[in-house]
Amino acid sequence: MWKKVKEEMFVWRLGASTGILIIGLVIIARLTGSLQVLEWLTFDTFLRLRPSEPIDERILIVGINEDDIRSIKKYPIPDGELAALLVKLQTYKPRVIGLDLYRNLPVSPGNPEMIAAFKGMKNLIAIEKVLPDEVEPTPYLSSEQIGFADQITDTDGKLRRSLLATPTPKGYKFSLSLRLAETYLTHEGITLENGLRDRDTMRFANTELPRFLPNSGGYVKADAGGVQVLLNFKSDRERFITVSLNDIKTGNFKPEWIRDRIVIIGMTASSVKDLISTSTITSTKTPPGRVYGVEIQAHETSQIISAVLDGRPLINTWTKEWEYIWIIGWGFLGIYFARLTKYPLINLLAVSIVSISLTGSSYLLLLIWGCWVPVIPAMLVLILNGVGLTALFQYDQGFRAKINARQIIIERTFETIHNGPLQTLAKALRRVKDGNNLPPEELLYELEKDLDKLNYELRGIYDFLQREPGNQENSLYIGGIELNLQNPLHDILYQVYIYTLERDFPCFKTLKVKVRTFEPIEDRHLSIEQKQGVCRFLEEALCNVGKHAIGLTRLEVIYENDNGWYTLRIKDNGLSMKSYKEGQGTRQFKYIARQLKGKFTRSPLFPKGTLCELSWLASKC
Repeated sequence: MWKKVKEEMFVWRLGASTGILIIGLVIIARLTGSLQVLEWLTFDTFLRLRPSEPIDERILIVGINEDDIRSIKKYPIPDGELAALLVKLQTYKPRVIGLDLYRNLPVSPGNPEMIAAFKGMKNLIAIEKVLPDEVEPTPYLSSEQIGFADQITDTDGKLRRSLLATPTPKGYKFSLSLRLAETYLTHEGITLENGLRDRDTMRFANTELPRFLPNSGGYVKADAGGVQVLLNFKSDRERFITVSLNDIKTGNFKPEWIRDRIVIIGMTASSVKDLISTSTITSTKTPPGRVYGVEIQAHETSQIISAVLDGRPLINTWTKEWEYIWIIGWGFLGIYFARLTKYPLINLLAVSIVSISLTGSSYLLLLIWGCWVPVIPAMLVLILNGVGLTALFQYDQGFRAKINARQIIIERTFETIHNGPLQTLAKALRRVKDGNNLPPEELLYELEKDLDKLNYELRGIYDFLQREPGNQENSLYIGGIELNLQNPLHDILYQVYIYTLERDFPCFKTLKVKVRTFEPIEDRHLSIEQKQGVCRFLEEALCNVGKHAIGLTRLEVIYENDNGWYTLRIKDNGLSMKSYKEGQGTRQFKYIARQLKGKFTRSPLFPKGTLCELSWLASKC
């Protein structure tokens, strides 16, 4: 048992060390940013696969499109046109208006009207640019009515995060989306405050915006300046109500779309090219992978107010410690599957099912709780360990099977030699030692017979070992005969019994009474190896009687079912010499008993004789 435990510990240690190395290499690849792009793609795919969400009716987009530019016949849109648009929108009492158009310079005609409109609207928020090249805001609005429109894209050119606030040489600045959300929520009695768990982030009531850090999620050493959050874009193609400038002019809209809502004005004309790349959302009105800047502002604003008012999840990530515990856990699960699944196809199926579970659970974590967990590193360590280590374990298993098969052949060969040629050799040696009792001619004759028999037995063993392994496994070679182990055990035992008693052992010459019983007992529960062991037990026990039971006159050999125990009993009345040293035969008997999960006993009988017994329970074989 301890030997098996040590072997299993060695195999686990071998697999675990290799698996830990794979886990370490994947973690190093992640730390160096080699997996960053794959993690971004997985994140984007999960966001795209979310079910459709209802339109956020709290936001109206007024998009100035190509038809509007053609009807005005001028671009940029003149100040007078913008002023008229703002004044008309204001009559429907929106809660806040966001102007996603730069107005740092006048665009005639109508500049006085625009200045007047700006000065008369306290719920208007316009934009500026602060990073990296500045675009000054309009001078006619207070600093609280200005928000920057800057966006930070990743190295692949895609937008996945929103910059809400940033320090500048002119002070701390807030984004347009944050200004719009703050103004809207102020009417709900909710104000902007510092976070509680993270003092450097922002909070509306009990909703704390999870701050983006340099290594958040799949990012590695990203620019996390200011206050940034990961973008949880709204799903579906139509996410907000959108009207054109001409729709407002002609009254082609419902007043409730504006009243007490957030209105964001921006460009939706393809010629202006106010487009931002993203892999997460698509639109029927823009090229694939591109979204108008005004719609990005709507997404960023909607994300904040939906989280505060509706409990919609914000994208958050685990701490680094928990992320690497997650990765290591999946890696060890891969090692576990590689060790326990014995067949490659079953292993592949098991790893595939677990990989689907990993993907599904990661998707649900993002969908329900907004939690972005490292999918790609976990998938890599699971597959590399689960599938790759299977080959290692299979090789080790095959290697050990070959060693065990070779060991079995060695043991069987030794048993055959021990019970055959070695017994003949021992008899020849005894003749030499006792040679003074015989005439030289007779001694030479007997030795010649013994050596001829020894030569015959050794050649017979050699010929037997040259056969196919399958034939060897199903056969038992004793002396010059070969027994088929697929026959019933009681028949095989009878053949062993007859053959062994015919051998030229000195104690058999005084034998007068033989009691023999071989009951036909069900033996389908016994393996070929176990049947061979029982036969070897009988052969060795009878050989011991023939060699050592001095004055033998009676021999009993019984094979029977004794109260649920299958018992093979050899009982003699000879005078045996006691040996306090455990010989090869005794060790062989104990090994056979362990194979059968039974017991072996050898005890002296009164007044003389020896009982040698092997017994086992059929249910334990």
